[in-house]
Amino acid sequence: MAGRCHVTEGNDRRNRASNWIRWGARIWSAPVIILALIFFIGYAWSWLTTGVADPHAVEDYPPIENLPPVFLLLSVLGLGLAWRWERQGGTIALLFQAAAVVALLLHRPIAGDFPRSAIPYLIVSVAAIPSVLFLVCSRRS
Repeated sequence: MAGRCHVTEGNDRRNRASNWIRWGARIWSAPVIILALIFFIGYAWSWLTTGVADPHAVEDYPPIENLPPVFLLLSVLGLGLAWRWERQGGTIALLFQAAAVVALLLHRPIAGDFPRSAIPYLIVSVAAIPSVLFLVCSRRS
């Protein structure tokens, strides 16, 4: 009987750690999701009222510049899904974040202007941390 209580105690400790990881991922992902929604609503509102999503956009820029923001928006959708389905949402978020990094590396590699060129990579890494935490939590469960 004593061994059985010890196993239950270990599982309880493991469940508490998983809950901490889960809530850490949720708390970290909430501002990321809210900020992405604010940007999306702002661009959508501007597009509906003026007919142009960004009236200050430069003309004739390469279409590959659209890929990282689109991939990040899709990864934020994955973070939202991860609140309910941790493994699937975390995987979707990480895949689209990896795609955003690849698109950034193809179009805007980290170069001599390091502080300015590192900002998009920093944004992706900040959004990747809750994805990894969701995957760790799903692995522990």
